[in-house]
Amino acid sequence: MSSQALPAQSVKLSGDLIARARAFAKAEERSVPKQIEYWAKIGQQALDNPDLPISFIRDLNVARAEDPVEVKSIDDLFDSL
Repeated sequence: MSSQALPAQSVKLSGDLIARARAFAKAEERSVPKQIEYWAKIGQQALDNPDLPISFIRDLNVARAEDPVEVKSIDDLFDSL
């Protein structure tokens, strides 16, 4: 897959899908297009990993988006909790 971004395209989607995306987007503080992209990403990851629960895939994406934490020792880690 090329690392170069493809130009955006308009697609026709059902009003029901847009309405559901709007509700979830508001709750998750995303735009409607970003919510649909998120669903597509999660769906593709689920299809690629059918043995993993959706909740695990979602949590993994959240963990990947977080800033890494530098831990010098296990004691420092537990002291920070």
